[in-house]
Amino acid sequence: MIHLDNVNLGYQHETVLKNINLEISKGEFVGIIGLSGAGKSTLLTSMIANVTITGGPYHVLGNNISTISSKKLREMRSRIGFIFQGYNLVNRLSVLHNVMSGMLKSISIQRAAIRHYSNADLEKAWEYMETVGIEQIAMKRCDELSGGQRQRVAIARALAQEAEILLADEPIAALDPKSAVQVMDILWRINEKYQVTIVSNLHHIDFAKSYCNRIVGVADQNIVFDGTAQQLTKETLERIYQTGMNNHLPSEEDTIPDTWSNIPSKHCPNINQFNPIPKVAA
Repeated sequence: MIHLDNVNLGYQHETVLKNINLEISKGEFVGIIGLSGAGKSTLLTSMIANVTITGGPYHVLGNNISTISSKKLREMRSRIGFIFQGYNLVNRLSVLHNVMSGMLKSISIQRAAIRHYSNADLEKAWEYMETVGIEQIAMKRCDELSGGQRQRVAIARALAQEAEILLADEPIAALDPKSAVQVMDILWRINEKYQVTIVSNLHHIDFAKSYCNRIVGVADQNIVFDGTAQQLTKETLERIYQTGMNNHLPSEEDTIPDTWSNIPSKHCPNINQFNPIPKVAA
């Protein structure tokens, strides 16, 4: 689904990442880790062609985005959902109408303007709201919601887009530990249920290790690690975060509750220890 072959990424005349080789297949849940400023967001946003791309071919969903036309780029982006750290919701609209806005490629602008939706559209929206556990607040305005609830709405909106790839830029950075666990659990459930490919930047190593079946480490303008959580050694982490033996890694130095460093594996029965969301049928 995503293939980079010796690609350079950056902004205008500034190169942020060099000689990047990466291949991501359908259904993977990939976490990108690294220091702030290492190029995590550059790598993520390059997947929707939002950065300068030079060097070898860069294919996303069968398109070479190094040379893609404007029309093809719009079509490709309609197949990719982007979950922002800042949610990007329309605050004055309800949860339902924000979720429905993800269906604009299949709903005419005229129908959307007067909020006239078919039963089939509403059923889909309800399914996605149930998947993320927000169906009970469907008619609430988004400016009345907590951060965790707002992020769930953003995820449901991306699902309503029927995206084949979900890109999540630090989706839990602004959330408390309780909400962060819930949001990551939702992303994992979506990955399992819909086989949507998920690529996410994550600040906390423990979440990446617990939820992602693959981790990519970025440092020194390159990918310095690409493997499973089990392959992620302390020495590799020290290289990614440029720390010595006496320094703390990011998840150890944060002055927040211990829950950050005790995130259960997705296979553990207590994965929803904080206000569980409804279970999703396989």
